[in-house]
Amino acid sequence: MPKRLRVSVATVLAIGLLPLLAACGGSDDKTGASSGSSGGSEANAANDSTTNADGAVQLTVPSGADDDTKKLYITENTIAACMKKQGFTYTPHVVTASGDDSFAGLDAEDYAAAKKSREKYGFGNYAAAVYPDDPNAPFSNPGGKAGQKRTDAVADDDEKGLTPAQQKAYQEALAGPQAESKADEKIGGCELKASIAVNGHALSAAEQKKAENAKAEANRANGLELNGDAQLVQLAQDFAACLKAQGIPVSTTQPTGMSDMVRLEQNVPDNHFSMSKEEALPLLTKEIDISLKDLECGKKFRAAYFPKLKAHPYWGDNA
Repeated sequence: MPKRLRVSVATVLAIGLLPLLAACGGSDDKTGASSGSSGGSEANAANDSTTNADGAVQLTVPSGADDDTKKLYITENTIAACMKKQGFTYTPHVVTASGDDSFAGLDAEDYAAAKKSREKYGFGNYAAAVYPDDPNAPFSNPGGKAGQKRTDAVADDDEKGLTPAQQKAYQEALAGPQAESKADEKIGGCELKASIAVNGHALSAAEQKKAENAKAEANRANGLELNGDAQLVQLAQDFAACLKAQGIPVSTTQPTGMSDMVRLEQNVPDNHFSMSKEEALPLLTKEIDISLKDLECGKKFRAAYFPKLKAHPYWGDNA
């Protein structure tokens, strides 16, 4: 049985409308929702975690964490507790962005972090090929083939020493039985329990449709708010004028599309991850130049846009 990588915590958070399958433990288990500091647990200062009465490692939610970050911790803690009840070890991991994160160069919300990243990695399209052994390069894979790493997978020794039969049991406890085809794949096992802990139980078809419509309408309203903001409109125009002066094409001046327009419209070859260093280096050099021009041209715009985006969350660019 092929080993399945553990599901991305972002994927678990995104799946809020799921069939109710049997998951491990009882529905009244509150382990995952705790901050990891339950009474009588033994703190582990080295990795900021505790161990609950069942022996499952539980991460401590950082003070001041936002709701999405808290959900990541709930997800991982729920899986760890659930797996322990079935006799398996699952080491919870949460990776959150930091000021030094190499992916900070992508959206450039943090100007200083983005400048540091883009000066070496550009938009990240060729960094893995040029710096295959650099753990900070976006999409790099130290010790392996560039571009082949699952960025949401985490290496640990949880399945070390297990027999093939035990590994199969481990994977089924974690994610449910292996689907016979890709079309039949669905979340199950402890990953389903974690999703329910974060998102609640599955909605009916009518409830799902109503929720989707409400979400789409809220998104549309937020997009209109951002694209109608006088300050953002003027800064977007200035941003576009600066890009044009640098010889960089502009396809939109809507505030909701400007932040990552240049990055997303780069003509990147399909084999960019598997290029040789010699092939990728001149392309990276060119991309670094474009990415820094984009960063400087959009500095004032992004400084105003991202705080307003947080107040009016929006995805897409066609509001």
